[in-house]
Amino acid sequence: MGPVVTIKQGGALPIGEDPRWAAIVVRDHQADGIFYYSVRTTGVYCRPSCAARRPRRQNVGFHATCADAERAGFRPCKRCKPDQASLIEQHATTVAEVCRMIEHAEHMPTLDELAHHADMSPHHFHRVFKSLTGLTPRSYAVAQRAKRVRQELERSHTVTEAMYDAGFNSNGRFYETSNAVLGMTPLQYRAGGARTGIWFAVGECSLGSILVAKSERGVCAILLGDDPDALTRDLQNRFPRANLIGGDATFERFVSTVVGFVEAPGRGLNLPLDVRGTAFQQRVWQALRKIPAGSTATYGDIANRIGLPKSVRAVGQACGANALAVAIPCHRVVRRDGALSGYRWGVERKRALLEREAKQ
Repeated sequence: MGPVVTIKQGGALPIGEDPRWAAIVVRDHQADGIFYYSVRTTGVYCRPSCAARRPRRQNVGFHATCADAERAGFRPCKRCKPDQASLIEQHATTVAEVCRMIEHAEHMPTLDELAHHADMSPHHFHRVFKSLTGLTPRSYAVAQRAKRVRQELERSHTVTEAMYDAGFNSNGRFYETSNAVLGMTPLQYRAGGARTGIWFAVGECSLGSILVAKSERGVCAILLGDDPDALTRDLQNRFPRANLIGGDATFERFVSTVVGFVEAPGRGLNLPLDVRGTAFQQRVWQALRKIPAGSTATYGDIANRIGLPKSVRAVGQACGANALAVAIPCHRVVRRDGALSGYRWGVERKRALLEREAKQ
């Protein structure tokens, strides 16, 4: 991930201190669309990522939009074509169209079919799709099938009806898929998670109270707060008919491992996770897990990475639905101006986590 560009308001920064110049120096694609720069000696304006020879700093001016640059008398660069959609934007649009195709397909499309629709070679399409969404085309298709399984199990009168309505012709494949994405059998899911076992315990860490819950598949919740009882109620609301089991001494040691990770996120959590969510949420959370400790990304960055640049608000909602604090690092997502907001466990905890990671 490239450097996050934060543009300060209220006047230009001294030469050498303006983060926009730093973005030009490294040709940061993530700054494209945030600002444009003009070169006085050539009369052109460019994207920050332009591959043309780097101009002298004293000849560079900054503009918020293409229109601003053109009103100032500059013409668009013929190399990076700042007045046209960037290659990343074109790819994002194409991938978004392919995602819609996958979502509405009765059967899972092949890679060749998807690549043909995108007018790319299968290898190039696979690489572009994964770079923008964080998922392979097949993984995204499987996630869509999982979404359909959930919808049909909630709507249909019987599991058999749900199986066929979700597009499955085989009991074995249906149960294999449903167990993997639901963490339980279809019948248990229809019953609200009845009879599934979830072990949990509440402890304390430097951020306050912490609840850690684990299913047979892995850690399914890491919740932070000030009130242990409120955290327990939150868990009950998430799994209304599950069998919640208080952790024993062995589980307490498991919780200690998670607490240690919260105190030092940079070292990673080497434990299996039971991540449950919609296809869109899964894509967002996959992208979040790729943000390195000590770095941040904007909601817009994440929307672009999953191939849906206009879904910034939905990305924020997916961050808010995250039940695995720190393990899925939604605290590393900031507003476009760099401000901290929107953290379900409190902005002060978000600030503390970012400061802690910056020192590691």
